[in-house]
Amino acid sequence: MTRIDSMPRSAPPAGQGGRGAIWTRRAVATLLFLVGLGLATGGTALAWYGGSPYYLLTGLAVVASGTLIWRRDERGLALYVAVLAATTAWAIWEVGFDAWQLLPRLLAPFVLGFALLLPPVFRIGRHASPARAAAGPAVTGIMAAALFVGGLLHAAGPGAPAEPILRRGMADGVPSPLAQPLARVTHEDWPAFGNDQGGTRFSPLADLTPANVGQLAVAWEAETGPDTPGPATALEATPIMVGDALYLCDGHNRVFALEAETGRERWRHDLSYGVPPSGKPCRGVAHYRVPDATGLCAARIIAASQTPELIALDAGTGAPCTDFGKAGRVDLREGLSAYPEGQYYVSSAPQIIRGKAVVGGGIPDGQFWGGPSGVIRAFDARTGELAWAFDAGQPDRAGPPPPGETYTPSSPNSWAPISADEALGLVYLPMGNATPDNFGGQRRPFDEAVSSAVIALDAETGRLRWRFQATHHDIWDYDTPSQPTLLDMPTANGIRPALIQPTKRGEIFVLDRETGQPIKPVTEVSAPQDGTAAGERLAPTQPASLDLPALRGATLRESDMWGATPIDQMVCRILFRRSRYEGHLTPITLDKPVLIDPGSVGGVNWGSASVDIDRGIMVANWMRFPDRVELLTRAEAERRKLKLADGKGPGGDADRPMLNTPYGAFGGLFMSPLGIPCTAPPWGLIAAVDLSSGRLLWSKPLGTARDTGPFGIPSMLPLTVGTPVSGGSVVTRGGLVFVGASMDRTFRALDAATGRELWQARLPGGGNATPMTYRSPVSGRQFVVVAAGGKPPLAISLGTKLVAYALPR
Repeated sequence: MTRIDSMPRSAPPAGQGGRGAIWTRRAVATLLFLVGLGLATGGTALAWYGGSPYYLLTGLAVVASGTLIWRRDERGLALYVAVLAATTAWAIWEVGFDAWQLLPRLLAPFVLGFALLLPPVFRIGRHASPARAAAGPAVTGIMAAALFVGGLLHAAGPGAPAEPILRRGMADGVPSPLAQPLARVTHEDWPAFGNDQGGTRFSPLADLTPANVGQLAVAWEAETGPDTPGPATALEATPIMVGDALYLCDGHNRVFALEAETGRERWRHDLSYGVPPSGKPCRGVAHYRVPDATGLCAARIIAASQTPELIALDAGTGAPCTDFGKAGRVDLREGLSAYPEGQYYVSSAPQIIRGKAVVGGGIPDGQFWGGPSGVIRAFDARTGELAWAFDAGQPDRAGPPPPGETYTPSSPNSWAPISADEALGLVYLPMGNATPDNFGGQRRPFDEAVSSAVIALDAETGRLRWRFQATHHDIWDYDTPSQPTLLDMPTANGIRPALIQPTKRGEIFVLDRETGQPIKPVTEVSAPQDGTAAGERLAPTQPASLDLPALRGATLRESDMWGATPIDQMVCRILFRRSRYEGHLTPITLDKPVLIDPGSVGGVNWGSASVDIDRGIMVANWMRFPDRVELLTRAEAERRKLKLADGKGPGGDADRPMLNTPYGAFGGLFMSPLGIPCTAPPWGLIAAVDLSSGRLLWSKPLGTARDTGPFGIPSMLPLTVGTPVSGGSVVTRGGLVFVGASMDRTFRALDAATGRELWQARLPGGGNATPMTYRSPVSGRQFVVVAAGGKPPLAISLGTKLVAYALPR
């Protein structure tokens, strides 16, 4: 007789678990319903604006899947599997096998799919065995697809080959050494911001090579903090090295002298003199040795404070040079019209030529018409007396304005690094715009002549010798931001004195630095013309360099929009469709926001270019990161209460009140609701160009996703993505490129010929400055130094340290 308690018990029907199981299933069903509703709602808007119907159709299918699962209908599982299959096919159809493009399309749907494997959801049928049999292939499909996506992400990792982004003009190999170097750089120190007056950023040192660079280690760290009270600011300086000391400045109005061998601080000098720091960057100082002088201030450091003043300090002690200006100071506000605090500053190092210190000045974008003058001035490097002034509105007046008058307000300014040619007696200035940037209807003929250009001034008189305009009637904030690079270039007609000018537009112009005439051909190409705002005008054509690649991305498409999830990618697609975009140089109009690509960060920005003068290779960081700008009527600008910038910090404010004009503007980087770029990576790259042939040798993404992520939360993913970049590079005779610049707090060494990464090191802050290198006179070792200071506008980790690397003793 069989015992009742030993008889097999029938299993409960599948899906008939306890209350916990019921609520789990309903929670998954609700999540599917809400996600589907979001996709369907946004997808309806996107389809209305002419975009992809995928999000609408997928949203409806996911809503239906969630509804069926709530009702314990196993067809909900099958429907979601069909959604995954269709999504995979659609994603590959749109973007091929680009792992970073597939990530937002596939990762979140597959992660959500794993919730369907929970037993209360997986076993929703009335009869367990048929339900499992039907779901088994679906589970297998989900896992196989998930493994497929994982393989794609693995292929995008650091070990993947660095494919160039730009294809046009690719070389079959690398250039051979030139018969004659492009410049004469023999010194082993680093006496100027760009190493030499011409800003080549080339070092003749060859101790470090591709064979031994992997052995680099930290030699010393110098602390420039602690931070003083004031706005958050970055350490973006490139030190200069003269004798046995390094000299640099920071954004808190201080100048430092450090021992080149150990990094030990010799002195620091506070330039504030009672004026609080504004947080504007200070990227460099200048060194000047007074001829035939001895004693205090025979060798001096000339720097700009944030007052702003031009200040001279004894190189040995940091004491003010009392024979310079008034007690060592020259007030740069003299001759300027009144302006709110922080609306005029000097961020770049003075340029020394023929005994004069030449300085420009920066003016925040988009604030008001009638702001400070962009006057360029030269001061006697010994006495501080004004040698000359170039005022675009008064080009024939070399002295200060008469009593009661000022330099011309709102004239184009020069905030970027300056170059000079001692032999030719010329100083070269990259020019910004006449404020405000996004409306040019009030610009005067002299504004139009030198805005967004590179100009050459006579070093003795300040008179304009020539000009070359990189962007005509610029309304996109396409300042010429890079230091002109000077070198001697072999041509069919012999050696010519050349100037290389990279731009935010990505165009690279090669000019004769004596005459300003193009060495590499330049043509005028038609630019879009329709729909200008009242009072605005557009240039019918814009200059383009024919024989050199343009360091900018291809024309954007809706499928180029990005995000961390399908939801924010969909929002970016909607924003793209709701914007005016006709490719490069789309006019800014009132009817809808405009996408500006490249954006105001470039192309190439103040990091400039570096040149391997032995091999004729130019290396430059560049960006693929659009802006989205909305032009507003004056009434609308007032309704939105657009405010003047407070003058604190590095600028880049979204509010652009543009006072005293008919319009205001609002805008900035084109970002998703999660605070990540709306366009697909890579956003930051580094490229090499053969200057002789004009061919692109290599271009690769720079930076990993390790220290970036949604809402500024680091993802910790060591996958090469190509982060936004800020800062420049250095090239050495040893065949190396040293570069920080990226958002992942990493300093790298690359092979100059191939771009292959040879070494990297973690930094205590973002390496968003241009590095430098020198030989120490104490040990004879080659040091490579970079400021680890970060970048507030790009949310890159701030720091206050200077870090030096060298081979172990």
